[in-house]
Order: sequence, then structure tokens, then C-alpha cells
Amino acid sequence: MKQKFNFCLLIILCIFSFSFGQSKKWTLEECVNYALENNISIKQSALDNQVSTISKKDAFGNFLPTINAQASHSWNIGLNQNITTGLLENQTTQFTSAGLNVNVDIYKGLQNQNRLRKANLSIIGSQYQLIKMQEDVSLNVVNAYLQILFNKENLKVQREQLAFDSKQLTRTTELVEAGVIPRGDLLDVKATVAADNQRLIAAENALFLSKLSLAQLLQLENFQEFDIADDNLAVKESSILMQKPEAILAKAKETRTDLKIANANVEIARSDVKIAKGAYTPTLNGFYSFNTRAGYSDKFIGLEQNTANPFSPSGNLVNVGGIIYPVLQPNVKPILGNPDGVFTQFNDNKGQNFGLNLNIPILNGFSVKNNVARSKVALERSKIALEQQELDLERTVFTAYTDTNGALKSYESAVSALEAREQSFNYAKERYEVGIMNSFDFNQAQTLFVNAQSEVVRTKYDYIFRTKILEFYFGIPIIQKK
Repeated sequence: MKQKFNFCLLIILCIFSFSFGQSKKWTLEECVNYALENNISIKQSALDNQVSTISKKDAFGNFLPTINAQASHSWNIGLNQNITTGLLENQTTQFTSAGLNVNVDIYKGLQNQNRLRKANLSIIGSQYQLIKMQEDVSLNVVNAYLQILFNKENLKVQREQLAFDSKQLTRTTELVEAGVIPRGDLLDVKATVAADNQRLIAAENALFLSKLSLAQLLQLENFQEFDIADDNLAVKESSILMQKPEAILAKAKETRTDLKIANANVEIARSDVKIAKGAYTPTLNGFYSFNTRAGYSDKFIGLEQNTANPFSPSGNLVNVGGIIYPVLQPNVKPILGNPDGVFTQFNDNKGQNFGLNLNIPILNGFSVKNNVARSKVALERSKIALEQQELDLERTVFTAYTDTNGALKSYESAVSALEAREQSFNYAKERYEVGIMNSFDFNQAQTLFVNAQSEVVRTKYDYIFRTKILEFYFGIPIIQKK
């Protein structure tokens, strides 16, 4: 019973160690989604979108009044004017002032309204930029993912070929030792096995580099253990090829982010022209200001009855600021500074100022005229860029359509060639085994067969990727959500 328990425990531990020892196999959808969340370029585009949102708040803030408050306190020591008598005397005087200013734009040539429209367009443009970056990254991920699949299948072909040639080497060695075939055939087979090893090493390196490329695109740190799921993508004729290139182009003009960005840039340039022209018109703004002040001096200005304690213990003299003053009553104290309280002064000295300010531009060194001219040039450039984008899109769509058709035909031709090469290789194998064909001719037939296998793999993934691009221009998502 104890041995049975130990045996079961061992099986459980083996299962757990096997499950934890296996690395994660990434699917295409997982790779694309992870890249959309972690790619650095996408994060930078998202930050640009946040900056556009902040700029919109700036544009909206132009409609609000500006309110500023100020306050100051100063000390004047030495020969100053007595704030009570108006005479110049050696004294220390303190002044406190406070104020509040309010300004509001009433009319500014519709510049504030146009800046707000431009800010809204900039947000739309930055959103399109973010979408375009996401699309570019997704296409790059798909390309890198398919490259790994291609390298995996190519590596599989090279391994199978090496295994086959290794068996041939063993059999040829036996035939040479038996004296059935000459030793030169054995040297040819050894050279073939060596070449197979070289191709195998090259295929392994290509697979590692393709995994590294995708791992870096996903911003993965532990790329040594990165691997993708062994998806055996089937080749099927896409319905997109049933469409005419003109229909694909029309659909692309509706969905392509590049054109949306170019259109947004044109509208932003138009807003810049309106903003620049707004500087020609007069501006009207309202203003309001409130201010008050108070002062205080340490100069002796009088006496008052002291009902608490006498000012001087002697009751005869008092020293104020280095000057001796007589005490006229036993319970009196000197009055320093302004006889009015500070808050009373603030109330008495307050003032208000408000009105309207009209500014009419007449001559400003042609700055307004030049700004308008520069804005118009920028608008024309954005229009030309839009036209160029449309031409590029037309050329890209027709090229993609032609390439996809060509890729499909190349794949079909490669499959047909592989079938013929396989039959030719099997026939050569039969002739070689009975001694009718020499090793050199057999190796040539074998090499052609291996090359045909690699060509099928290459054309297969080339067609799959080009189909993805053409579907993307037609508005079909890169990754189909399940």
C-alpha cells in the first residue's frame, strides 16, 4: 500500500514539473493584443493624444476672464514724510497695499473660437495618429509571427532531410563495405550530410532571430523562453480576391487612417488661416480693478489717557525714538503712527477702476500680413500632402492586389512543382537503390526536392501575409475577434 502511494505521488510530481517546465505558447491574437498595450511607440502616441486634450483646455480657457490679486508691504526708514503732518522727519514708515484685477475678452476677431475648433481638430488628428500606430504595430506583429511559422516549417524540412540523408549515409556505408558500390559514392553522401547540417544550423539561427525580433516588438525581457503556438495555417483563396481593385480602393478611401490624418491636417491649417486673419480686426476687452492701502509710522503724534499702568516708572519723562517727551499727566501714554486703525485706512483708501479697452491694429510691421501668408502656404502644403496621400494609397492598393494574386499563383505553382519533384525523387531513389543511378545524380534530385519543399513553405506564408494586407485595406480587421 505504501509503495502504491509513493508511486502515485511520483506521478503527480512529474505532472506538475512538466506543466511548470513548459513555456507559454503565444497565439497571434495574444501577440497583437499584448503589443497594443505595451509597445513604446503606441504609448508615445497615447501621450500625444493627452497633450492635445490639454491644449483644448487652454483654448477653452481663453473664453474665461483673467483674475489676478496682488499685495505688498514695505518699510521706509530715514527721512520720510510724516503721514499725519506731511512734514519730512526721521522716522520708520510702513505701507501695505492690496488689489484685484479682472480682464475679459469681449471680441477678439473670433480668434478664441477658431483656436477652440483647431484644438478639437488636433484631438481628432492625434486619435487618428494613435490608431495608425496601432495598425502599423499590428501589421509588424503579424509579419514577425508569420516569419516564425515559416522558419519553424523550414527547420522541420531541414531536420527531415538530415534524418533521411543520415539513414542514406548508414546504408551507403554498408554497401561500400560490402563492395556493392564504389567508395566515391560514400564521399558524396558524406558531403550531402555535411551540407544538411549547415542548412539545419542556418534554419535554427533564422528561427531564433525571428523569435527575438517578435519578442523585442512585444517589449518582452525574457526573450530566451519566448515561443509561439505551432499554428498550422491552411492556405485558402481569400474572398478579397473576388473584389475588383477599384472597389478595394474605394473602401480604403473610407477606412484608411492615413487619409483621415491628412484631411484633419487640412482642416487644422484652415483654422490657422482664420486665426491669423482674426488679428486684422479690432479687439475689445473689459477690465475692472480694486485697490486699497494703509500706512503706519513710529513717530510720536500725541498722548492719550492710560487706564492701565503709567508709561514711565518715574512718571516725569518718557523716551520715544531717542527723543525725550514730558509726561503731562500721571496716567498717559504716547500715540504712535496714524491715529486711525489699519482696517479703517483700508476702508478709507479703497478705490475701483473699470471700463472698456478698444485696440485697433493699424500698422504692426506687416506681422499680421506675414502670419496670414505663412498660414496660407501651410494650408496649400497640407492640401498637396492630401493629394499625395491619395495617389500613394491608389498605387499601394493596386500593388497589393497584384502582389496577392501573384503570391497565390506562385504558391500554386510551388505546390505543383513539389508534387513533380517528389515523384522525380522517388523514381531517382528507386534507381539509386538498384544501382542504376549514381550518387551525384541522386543528390541532385534530392536537392531539387528539398528546394521545392522550402519554396512551398516560403510562398505559403508570403501569400498569407499579402492577403492580410489586402484585407486590411478593405477594412477587414487584422485580428478577427472570436
